[in-house]
Amino acid sequence: MLSVKEPKVGLVLPGGGARGAYQAGVLKAVSDMLPADHGNPFPVVCGTSAGAINASVVANHAIDFHRGVEELINVWGNFHCPQVYRSDASYVAITGLTWLAALTLGGLGPRNPHFLLDNAPLKELLGRNINFDRVQQAIDQGALDALAITASGYSQAKALSFFMGSTEKAWKRSRRAGIPMKLTLDHLMASVAVPFVFPPVQIGEEYFGDGALREAAPLSPAIHLGANRLLVIGTRDEQTMDQPNPAVFDGHPPSFGHIAGYILDTIFLDGLYADLERLTRINRLVEAGAETSLNVVDLHIIVPSKDIREIASRHKHQFPRPVKTLLRGIGAYNSGGTPLISYLLFEKTYCQELIDLGYQDAMVRKDRLLPFLLGEDVPALDGPRHIREALS
Repeated sequence: MLSVKEPKVGLVLPGGGARGAYQAGVLKAVSDMLPADHGNPFPVVCGTSAGAINASVVANHAIDFHRGVEELINVWGNFHCPQVYRSDASYVAITGLTWLAALTLGGLGPRNPHFLLDNAPLKELLGRNINFDRVQQAIDQGALDALAITASGYSQAKALSFFMGSTEKAWKRSRRAGIPMKLTLDHLMASVAVPFVFPPVQIGEEYFGDGALREAAPLSPAIHLGANRLLVIGTRDEQTMDQPNPAVFDGHPPSFGHIAGYILDTIFLDGLYADLERLTRINRLVEAGAETSLNVVDLHIIVPSKDIREIASRHKHQFPRPVKTLLRGIGAYNSGGTPLISYLLFEKTYCQELIDLGYQDAMVRKDRLLPFLLGEDVPALDGPRHIREALS
């Protein structure tokens, strides 16, 4: 392998809702692998949606990486749904009736509902735990090169990666761009604004939704910001069915809950794996001696070794009763609805199991992951199984 010179590791954290706890587990393993006096191993940190939250926490504590990971684990390991979205009976009842009235009456004018769940509690929680002035301090002290948060502009119809960093060099590509600016809590809330589920966020004259909506090249921001070696932490195990499974539908067509989970799964992760395949092919061309101005970008990809949907199914009884009723109403409580449940189940025992899984998956790869993070020459690191098969 033509390994890069002077490796600069970028951390890429895609979206995944409550599945973001898996990323926290991987980062805990990274923290435990590194010497106690080792600084931040990720000069470039990029995140989208729930990954943007994790990325912001890492960047917020870039001066003391180990402490930052401890705080990340503390938050994920003690989550409850009411800390993320309103789940009290009165709110859920009013929301359900409002949607019903809008559909029955052909709309309610300016009172039309725009989202299912109010994530104001999450904004309050993040406001207490993330200070972007500290991110700038880490950049000024050389503990961090850049933090990028991606959100999707609804009127512009493209993904915008807002970043703070030692460089202010913007970039512009088809349906995506990088914009240097002082990040705020609004940028983070915009990145996590899952369509239909959470409210869109206005920044300036634009409304933004989840960054994964238009993020066709999620590895691009890290590379634009100078990373030439990427650790990518996905939140899907990449096992698919070769044949239809009628049991998933319980003898009925897909429910709204099933389709919503399917859409979120597509939004959060399909673009990532397409970009991984593209970058893997570019690396092979460069290694084969093709004449190009492109350089090799070393990759290490960690994805769950178990099906997170099955883990969520075991814990779904922990939803607050009003949310449980709402999910039953949209058909998300049968076997086909587990993808949606796996993204919304911000509950302690479920998140803790994902943390443990991420930790174990990373520790199994310690002999290759640690040299990768320390900038040593490493052999080619294969991606998920489906990427290897696509390129064989």
